Order: sequence, then C-alpha cells, then structure tokens
Amino acid sequence: MTTPAKDTRISWQSDSPVPQRGKLFRIYNHYRVVISLMLVALLFVDPVNVDSRFRMLDVYQAGVVSYFALNSFIALIILAGFQPQQRHITLSVLLDILIMHAFLFVSTGITSGLANLVIVSVAAGNILTPSRMGTFYAALAAICSLGISSWSVLVFDDSADDIVRAGSLGILYFAAAFILQNISKRMMRSEALASSRARSIAELEQINRQIIQRMRTGILVLDRYGQIRLANAAAEELLFGAPANADSIDNREHTLPPPLRLGLDTWLKDPMRRTEPFQASPTSPLLQVNFTQLAQDRSDHILVFVEDMSKVTQQAQQMKLASLGRLTAGIAHEIRNPLGAISHAAQLMDESTGLEAGDRQMLDIIQRHSRRVNGIIENVLDLSRRRVASSEPINVGQWLREFRDEYLQTQTSDNQVAAEIELKLEPDLPSARFDKSQIEQVLVNLCDNGLRYSEYNSGKRFVELHAGVTPDGERAYLDVRDIGPGIAEDQRTSVFEPFFTTDKRGTGLGLYLARELCEANQAHLSLVEDDNPGCCFRITFAHPGRMI
Repeated sequence: MTTPAKDTRISWQSDSPVPQRGKLFRIYNHYRVVISLMLVALLFVDPVNVDSRFRMLDVYQAGVVSYFALNSFIALIILAGFQPQQRHITLSVLLDILIMHAFLFVSTGITSGLANLVIVSVAAGNILTPSRMGTFYAALAAICSLGISSWSVLVFDDSADDIVRAGSLGILYFAAAFILQNISKRMMRSEALASSRARSIAELEQINRQIIQRMRTGILVLDRYGQIRLANAAAEELLFGAPANADSIDNREHTLPPPLRLGLDTWLKDPMRRTEPFQASPTSPLLQVNFTQLAQDRSDHILVFVEDMSKVTQQAQQMKLASLGRLTAGIAHEIRNPLGAISHAAQLMDESTGLEAGDRQMLDIIQRHSRRVNGIIENVLDLSRRRVASSEPINVGQWLREFRDEYLQTQTSDNQVAAEIELKLEPDLPSARFDKSQIEQVLVNLCDNGLRYSEYNSGKRFVELHAGVTPDGERAYLDVRDIGPGIAEDQRTSVFEPFFTTDKRGTGLGLYLARELCEANQAHLSLVEDDNPGCCFRITFAHPGRMI
C-alpha cells in the first residue's frame, strides 16, 4: 500500500503540476496584459481630476506604461514557446505585488481601487504556488499595505481609517492564501490521482494489447458486413498466412475466407447454430470459429474467436495414445506371440520339398499377411511409444542437403531402380525449430511413398524436395513432390486417416503417423492440390520465435 502512495506523490510533484502550472501562468499573464491596458486607457478618461487626486502623476503614468510593456513582452515570449519555470512564476507574482503597491503609493493611497488588484495577485500566487511561498505573498502584501497606509498617515496627514483598511486587506490576503492553498492542493492531488490512474489504464491497455497479439487464439473484430476492424497476429496467420502487427490491419484490406463468411452469415441468421470447422486454404490447419457480439447493447461489431483445431486434436490424440499404450501391451502379448508361431510354422513349411504349387501359393499369402499384421502392430507400438519432441533451431537448407545424401545411401540396391532426389532451395530460407529425428522420420515416409508411386507410374524412382518461404517471410515450408499417378479427388480428404491406404501392402498408418509427428513439432502436414502431375505433400514449419 505504501508504494502506490509514493508513486502518486512523485507524480504530483514532478509530472502533473508542471504543464498545468504553465497553462495557469499563461492565463494569469493574459489577465495582467488586460489590466495594464485598462490602466493605460484610464489615463485618458478624466485627466483634470486625475491630476488633482494623484500624488505623483508623472511617476504613475510612466509606471503604468512600463507595466503594460513588461506584460506584453512576457506574453510575446510565452507565445513564442518559452516555458516558464517556477522561479519565473515566483518573480512575476512578487513584482506584481510590489508594482501594485507602488501604484497605490504614487496615486491616492490605500483607498484606491487598485488595492483590490493586490488581492487578485495574492490569490494567483497561491494558486500557482500552493506552498509556504503563497503565505509569504500574503505577508508581503499585508506589510506593504500597512506600510503605505502608515506613511500616508504620518506624511500626508491622511485619516487613521487607512490603517484599519490596510489591516482588513491584510486579513483578506491571508484568508485568500489559506483557502486557495487548500483548494489548490486538493485539486492537484485529484489531478495526480487521475493522472496516475490514467497511466495505469494505459499500461493495462498496452499489456492487454501485447497479450492479445501474442495469443495463439485468433481474434477478429468485424462489422455486420464482414469488414475487418481489428485482427491479432494469430488470426492473420491462421486465416491469411501472414502475421502482422496491431496497426497493419488498418492499412491492409483482407477479405474473409468464403467458409468464414458463410459461417458469419449463418450465425447472423441463427446465433445458436454452431459453425462447422473449415480450412481457410488447402495448406492451412483445420479451424473452428465462434461468434459473439462485442457489446450486448450494440450489435454492429462482432467478436470472432479463431481456434486451431490441430491443437485440440493433438490433445485428444495424446489422450487416445495414453489409452492405446495400455492396449498395445495386451496386443504385443496376445497377438504377436500367436503371429510369431504362425510365421515360424510358415517358414518350416516353406522348407518342405513335397509341397505342390498351389500349396506354396497359399503359404506365400500366409507369410505376406503375417508380415503386414506385424507391420501394423509395429506402427501402433510406435504411436504409443512416441517421446516428447525435443526441438532445436535448424538450418533448413543444410539439414536437407545432409538428409538427401544419407537417404540416397540407404536406397542403393542392385534389385531396384536407382533413386533420384532433386533438391530446390529458395534463397534466404528462415530457420525452423523442430526435433530432427521425428521430422526425418516423416520425410523418410514421404520419400518412400513418393519413390514407390513414381516407379509404379513412370518406371522412374524420382522425388523433388522444394524448400521455400511462406508469404509472411517468417516461416519455412518443404514440398515433397513425386511423379506418380496422384490421389483421386474423392480420396484426398481421407489420406491422413488411420488405416486408410490405396496400397494393398500398406498398413494405412504412415501418413497418419507423419501428421502426428508434425503436430508434435507444431508443424503442419497437408496435401497440396494443384494442376501439376503427381502428388505433393507440404510441411509448413512453425515460426521459430513463436513456438509454445
């Protein structure tokens, strides 16, 4: 509780009063210019009577003109940008009090109406300097007033009532000083508190802005016509593939993806209806959006939350894998042991010399499907045994060169057509952060599939690896393209489902496992749909500086 009070006190003494005091002093100087101008004008109103009543008319006239010139000069330098300090304000108030009493002395004494102007100067001094200096102004004015009235009684034989009037004026000076000091201090404390709270609100707003910008959940503010008013970086990345700062949305015109636009129109008609998940582009992750009004009493702005369903799917898969791990222990015991016995018996039968051709064909079917079942079990076990990704910054270009050389060494065989991998690297590739062993496992799977299907279709085992940069210029991606027959359009939505395969010898878990490993590294594996021959899978790596 002591720290905020200390901060408020420092703010009141140093930050808030300075500009406010400068504004008040400029107003006070305008008042002085007007008063001095009126005093000069009064010299020409009734010069005969003035000459008879004033004690030192020439001195008074010269003083009034000089006072007007001084105030005009101060007004001009303030207008030019001069910032008065506390010492300038103190000196100005002291001069006003002394000059006004000098005018009283050379004019008609304490009975002159100019005495009322001294009250204004004392009051202004206490407003501009609400401290002991304000009391000094009142004391100085009272002493000067008593001195002038006493001098008038002794030298000019004026009435003793002037001393009483001077005493009354002194009381007014001190009363004005005490009252205005109290009011000014309260106002400055209130202003300091308001300034402190304003700074706190501004800091909280800045913190909230930073939090919103760094959130992995996309946030959009739309009007009823679908125009984007505000978007955070996550929404830019998920919907448009181009993260931006908080101010860039004002200078860019994005059109909502058609599925999101359709979801908005549907929600406007039926707010209780849930929007179906969608993909903003063929290579983007599956997204789920939720709509709500930004304010309950106003419906012209709509708040949209965009969530990456791959994160939710990943969490669900982790829960499934935990259950799968317990299940696979039973599978390994209950299935692999009988499967091993079947395989061993098949091998013993294969060594027999008395088998007919039909029996050997049946035996080949047994061995082939035994190997397939064993492969399925191995893949399921790999899913349950998968360790947590240990990511590190990777130079994508150098890593791909090393991978291609190592992979080609494992493909050398006299019984196979020589494998060919063409590597294309765009300049200025950004680094990526992932677990090398896990992503290499994904890449081996994609290259094996690409080489196999390329050979089926063209007799040539060929795969192209193309590393490029996403439109935002901050993330790298990797395309694995073959020259195979491609994937039928009605099968493209099912290629990543477990146990889906178009190859009778496959297990249907390769691409499913590849996508799971990519999601574990916050990368995204997708099927690229274009007009080029063959099939192309794209790995879009996460931003190396925004991984969670």
